[in-house]
Parts: sequence; structure tokens; C-alpha cells
Amino acid sequence: MPFWLLIALAVAVTALNYLLQPKPKARKPDETTDLEDPVAEAGKPIPVVFGTVTVKGLNVVWFGDKRTRTIKVSA
Repeated sequence: MPFWLLIALAVAVTALNYLLQPKPKARKPDETTDLEDPVAEAGKPIPVVFGTVTVKGLNVVWFGDKRTRTIKVSA
């Protein structure tokens, strides 16, 4: 009987530890943290792009919210 009592005590302590541990804060997805803040400067050159390249430091007049949304579509 003491063996089963020790097993039950171990399970209870493990469950209590799981319930009392601090919960991590939800972090932003990597897509939103990788974005640089756009700037609007007069006289900044406009890059001419051929093919697929990454252009950093764009000259933008307006930029929407920096967030991602998951859209579920049933096909």
C-alpha cells in the first residue's frame, strides 16, 4: 500500500507544479518583428528591381498595422 501512496503523491505534486508554474507571455510572430519601420523622405532614391530580391528601407507614405491574421478558408 505505501508504494501506491507514493505514486499518488508524486502525481499530485506533479499536477500541482504544472498548475502553479508561471505562464509565458504570448510573443509576437516573427513576421511582425522582422519588419522595419517605413520612412517617407524626399529625395530618397527609388530602387529598380529585376527578379526576386529583398528590398530594405523602402520609402513608404502609409503602412498598415504590423500584425498577422490567420484566415481559415474551407475549400
